[in-house]
Amino acid sequence: MAKKMLHSLTLNGEEVEVASAPDATLLETLREDLRVLSSKRGCNQGVCGACTVIVDGKPVRACLTLTARCEGRDVRTVEGLSQDPILAALQRHMVAEGGVQCGFCTGGMLMSARNLLAEIPVPDRETVKSALSGNICRCTGYHMIVDAVCGAARELAQ
Repeated sequence: MAKKMLHSLTLNGEEVEVASAPDATLLETLREDLRVLSSKRGCNQGVCGACTVIVDGKPVRACLTLTARCEGRDVRTVEGLSQDPILAALQRHMVAEGGVQCGFCTGGMLMSARNLLAEIPVPDRETVKSALSGNICRCTGYHMIVDAVCGAARELAQ
């Protein structure tokens, strides 16, 4: 077993130190060491988007990102955005539009959508589809999720 290394990063606004193996992914560190569970292990190959988190303002696949590469960086998960008005609007609209079914993809979808609305407050449907294209949902058919993001954008713009 490889010797664990101590890493310092900002997680959801708080400085944390965590010991992890040199080859540990951010997803492993979040779920197993820090007990932050909104990022899910889906494909573990960076394809499904269930593990999406925001690192230094950009969405990344936690299953492909080494914890060591997050040294000194700002990592945000759904848990860290509980007071965020964009996330709150997205959550309301995901429920209202039926964009949440089994819920497995929801954390990653929310992180990608939240990042989109922070950068482009009122995107058109094609921009929403493009922003969510890296997130796979096996339940909804995506229409309801896109409707939810567009609805949240309209609400936030008022």
